[in-house]
Amino acid sequence: MVDVAISGGGPFGLMLANELGRRGISVTLFDEKPSTAFNPQANATQARTMEHYRRLGFAEEVRALGLPDDFPTDVAYFTRYTGHELGRFRLPSAREARERVSSLSGSWSAAELPHRVSQKYVEQVLRKHAEAQPGVSINYGWRVSEFIDSQDGVSVTAQEVQTTSRRTVRAKYLVGGDGARSFVRRQLGIAYKGDAGAVRDFFGGRMFAIYLRCPQFYEVVPFAPAWMNVTFNNQRRAFMAAVDGRGEFAFHTQLREGEKEEDITDKQALEMFQAAVGHPVEAEVLSRGTWTAGYALVAESYSRGRVFLGGDAVHLFTPAGGLGYNTAVDDAVNLGWKLAAAIKGVGSPTILDSYEIERRPIAVRNTGFAKQFADSIGLYTAKPGLEDNTAQGVALRREAGAYLSGHGKAEFNIPGITFGARYDASPIILSEKRPPAEDRPDVYTPTSAPGGRAPHIWIDASTSLYDLFGFEWTLLRLGRTPPAVDAITSAAAQAGMDLSVVDIASAEVESLYEAPLVLIRPDQVVAWRGTRDADAQCTIETVLGRRMSGLEKIANEGAQDTVSTNSMHA
Repeated sequence: MVDVAISGGGPFGLMLANELGRRGISVTLFDEKPSTAFNPQANATQARTMEHYRRLGFAEEVRALGLPDDFPTDVAYFTRYTGHELGRFRLPSAREARERVSSLSGSWSAAELPHRVSQKYVEQVLRKHAEAQPGVSINYGWRVSEFIDSQDGVSVTAQEVQTTSRRTVRAKYLVGGDGARSFVRRQLGIAYKGDAGAVRDFFGGRMFAIYLRCPQFYEVVPFAPAWMNVTFNNQRRAFMAAVDGRGEFAFHTQLREGEKEEDITDKQALEMFQAAVGHPVEAEVLSRGTWTAGYALVAESYSRGRVFLGGDAVHLFTPAGGLGYNTAVDDAVNLGWKLAAAIKGVGSPTILDSYEIERRPIAVRNTGFAKQFADSIGLYTAKPGLEDNTAQGVALRREAGAYLSGHGKAEFNIPGITFGARYDASPIILSEKRPPAEDRPDVYTPTSAPGGRAPHIWIDASTSLYDLFGFEWTLLRLGRTPPAVDAITSAAAQAGMDLSVVDIASAEVESLYEAPLVLIRPDQVVAWRGTRDADAQCTIETVLGRRMSGLEKIANEGAQDTVSTNSMHA
């Protein structure tokens, strides 16, 4: 018997294995791939995700991977890569991110800044640290083929992909993180809801992806290197992420009318790339395939009985903004501490209902933002004459450059999306009545009102406030004469809660948090704040789900659900 079986070894499944393993929860993970990802896939790790990696102790290990330390992570727009540069949104290199992070305040005050690194590298780090946990077993090359949920556990059968070998494990819970075509989700009969077929000139419909090696690119392109390279013309629109800064790229282009995946050879794939470059460069195609852009889909439900879902199994994004992978990591962090609490008996089993209540509205929100970004660039088309060496061409390029530069800033300067997710409607948050704030991608106003990320501040040049938090629960006592907390620490101890009490006399921190006592969850979300702990028993029972009736999930179904009612089983 293991505590948790996980189907899927992508970022969600591996992150969940880390969260559970660190808490002493036994895990068996299956994934049908032979190993972690070969293709680059997601390429943008947001600041919030990097804060989670810092909490687990390997943010610097991730930041050292991918692009060279001094490689610009700019987003640049071109007619062709060797043609005309239209605009550029400048972003810091890994080295600059390390140097600048402790000097930032307000919207971008964070323990970590974003990092541009391919998912293939991140998965290797996540796997390494998951396998280092004594109770975690990672099994690539195994496909979950059957599961049976009963009242006291889940029987999970997996088959080895290369042989006929089968294994059956008994688990207290099963979690499906097995991607867009999730076997687990489909077996549960759970459909996606939302936009399944947006049509755009770009970022809508079938996309052709090429993972390639082309060191010559940096020899023939006359412009400064960039992390994300976007072409804008009437023939071959594409976006391309630098994978290693030395010549490996993840190239994606929209298939035009008449182009069929099955007819495309390596030679024709190379010609697509050359058309975007605007020069007959030599390149090696490492892998290629198609995918569909235009999805903004969220699953109808995140669980059935003892079976839970996360990552792409519950939300499908168009990759504009890079929100899919980062939303998946947040799913894993949220579910991880709750599963551990339920298994250990610290939290009520009904605390697991709060996973969907909290995370599904965020998926609806984030897929909506990604759709806005995709519309912004995908519906904007190149005017005839854009590439001409004429006065009109110059004017058209200036016009397109202004638009695309503005779009780049809107898509990648997103502290509101990165830090602004809130769980105000959650039954395990002691929410406060306050006017609803406008939810904008580019605006984040730190607040310690329960339900959102704990406001961040640097204690000194190298110490983040988050570095002082415990791995589990943290109670901040702020100010020079903070209230006594005997009642709340006693209630926590009685419940079996691992609670760290952190005293900070700083007037600046007290002013930021607007209360002398603040209770912070394992996922660094504020659960409660107050001036005294008079209702300590009620507070602890609420945040551990012991006051949930089990009806909150039903009551909250559809809350903040702005997706359309069209459903699909992918």
